[in-house]
Formats: sequence, structure tokens, C-alpha cells
Amino acid sequence: MTTVGIPAGWPATEERARAVQDELRERVVLGEPGPPPGTGRVTGVDVAYDDERDLVAAAAVVLDAATLDVVAEATAVGRISFPYVPGLLAFREIPAVLAALEALPCPPGLVVCDGYGLAHPRRFGLASHLGVLTGLPTIGVAKNPFTFTHDDPDAPRGSTSPLLDGSEEVGRALRTRDGVKPVFVSVGHRVSLANACAHTLALTPRYRLPETTRRADALCRGALREAARANEPGVPAGRGRPGVV
Repeated sequence: MTTVGIPAGWPATEERARAVQDELRERVVLGEPGPPPGTGRVTGVDVAYDDERDLVAAAAVVLDAATLDVVAEATAVGRISFPYVPGLLAFREIPAVLAALEALPCPPGLVVCDGYGLAHPRRFGLASHLGVLTGLPTIGVAKNPFTFTHDDPDAPRGSTSPLLDGSEEVGRALRTRDGVKPVFVSVGHRVSLANACAHTLALTPRYRLPETTRRADALCRGALREAARANEPGVPAGRGRPGVV
């Protein structure tokens, strides 16, 4: 487990965070298709919080895209780096997620975020933010449509409907299981929307949520529990449960 502090110069105010979003959003690449589904590696990232203890834990889990077997995994824990502000959640998560990705022993390939990319009020959710900072192809697969509207997709697996902000398509509602509530897919960086949906289907052979998300969620929750125990009063340092800086 990697420990991570709040980076020097990290935005501390909503005004500064929005200015950073505006600056980085101009660097999002939308004209690339991205890697073909089922090839290479695909990595899920997810984050868990303990606001009472001011802790955040991130996990990165690398899967073989063809078999969905785990290739590598890493976690990082640290202090929460930004207050809770809707639309600015990436500033709470990015430092720990970057540390987890950097701790991996192999290149991550496509990165799948449990959240949003362009399906964001400012068109710059976690998937886009992470993609711009790392240069990696990224997509967002969210559990709910945030503030956007959509028609219910047809019942069969693979059916889609546009996720809309007015008349603008910012993502797609995608049915990953017959008759089950859809997930909400959006482009992050260097991937087309059609390919993002194809990757999501390839990652959901049995369950509604991608295997990348399911595995990263379990791993970051375990890391958070470990970090919380390590920071309890009376727990000595150096006993296999590293403290958080």
C-alpha cells in the first residue's frame, strides 16, 4: 500500500479548482477510437472515503482484457485533498488514484473509472481529468445519470439510449444485463463513445457493473479498513499496517 500526501499547490478553493478544470479541459482528446475491446490490458480505479477520519483509499486493478483475469493491483491511501463539492469530486480523488496507478508494476492500458468523463456539468469529470493528467485512454462508467436525462434503453443486453444535456449527447445509457437497470457510459480521453460502450459490454459478462469496477471497489474498501485500523489510537506503527501521511 502506498501512502500519499496532498500535492503541493493542489487547489484549495472552488474558484481555483474550476480554473484548473477550465485549463485542463482544453487538452481532452476526442478524435481517437481507443484500443479495441478484448485486447491488451484494462484497469479499473475506484476510491473509498472515511470522512470521519479524513482518509481516502484508491485502488487500481489491472485485468487481462481477453480473459478478465487479474494481472496486477495496487492501492494508495492518504488524506482527503478537497472538500465535498458536486462537480469537483475529482479533486478529492485524483492524488490517491494517481499514486495507485503509479504503484502498478505494469502499464495499465485503458482505464475505467467508476464515474463520469464528458457526462459532467463542466464536461470534465474524473475520467477526463485522469486521462489528461496521465495521457492514458480513459472512460467513465457510472451507476446513475447524474443530472442528465435519457430514455430507458430497450430490455436486451447491449441496448443503448443517448444521455442528454438538452440536445447534446454527453454519454449513453447502456443495458449490460437483460432487463436490468442500465449503466451510464461517457468518454474520458482518447476513446470514442461507441468504443467506450463496447469495452463496457466486454467487461460485464455476468454482472451489471464492469469487472474492473467490482474488483477495484472491493480492493479500495479493504485498503480503507486497513488504513483506518492503522490510524486508531494505541495501534503501534510498523506492524504491517502503515499509517497515513
